[in-house]
Amino acid sequence: MKKVISFLIVISFILTGVCFAEAGKSGFINMKEILLNSDAGTAATLDLKKFVEERRTQIQEKENVLKKLKDDLEKQRPVLTESAYKEKELSYQKEYRDYKRFIEDANQEMKLKDQELSRELIPEVLKVVDTIGKKDGYTSIMDVNSGGLVFHSKANDITKKVIAEYNKAYNSGK
Repeated sequence: MKKVISFLIVISFILTGVCFAEAGKSGFINMKEILLNSDAGTAATLDLKKFVEERRTQIQEKENVLKKLKDDLEKQRPVLTESAYKEKELSYQKEYRDYKRFIEDANQEMKLKDQELSRELIPEVLKVVDTIGKKDGYTSIMDVNSGGLVFHSKANDITKKVIAEYNKAYNSGK
């Protein structure tokens, strides 16, 4: 009986070694980190920040107009007739609705711009990952942010290497 158990243990160690040998080399990347810290990602982030600042300035201007309208409405309230006051109040409410719509549109534009920038950068990053995977003999490279990955060894994280290679490719294409 002991021989059978010993034999099974030896077989399991052998099979485990074969499984590890077959598994090959796995690597991991953090796509968010690559998109934020690469030269192309930094340039895209600056473009997005510029866009956001433009919208923020426009929103501030609209807020100032609304505040002035509200202040004028409150100042003129005692001297206006009921119908004139209601007319001015309706005008203010229309401006306020336009302001709210503008904010919603600006937020939607910012989301779309962010998605557009990601759609442009990700295929380029994946080309670099593919090149590194082939060159360094990886059998798989996974994104740690894609879900489903519960653990990965930091020793196999090639994010910084991908950023460096992507920066080379991006800067040589300028």
